[in-house]
Amino acid sequence: MENKFGLRLQELMKEKGYKLQDIAKAVHVSQTAVSYWIRGLRQPTAENIVALAKFFGVSADYLLGLTDY
Repeated sequence: MENKFGLRLQELMKEKGYKLQDIAKAVHVSQTAVSYWIRGLRQPTAENIVALAKFFGVSADYLLGLTDY
């Protein structure tokens, strides 16, 4: 199964110029957790997804790969 969440997160980080530590600090998790999400080794909680969506100004559906906007 393709890791759309990880791809979208990585794409947004690159687009906005954020590093792992920036994302980790914004959603109150470790850098390792963010790395695991990007690589598809772990799944974020619903709370993490909402926090990331707010941080990047996108919908949770976009982060999850359910919509293209």
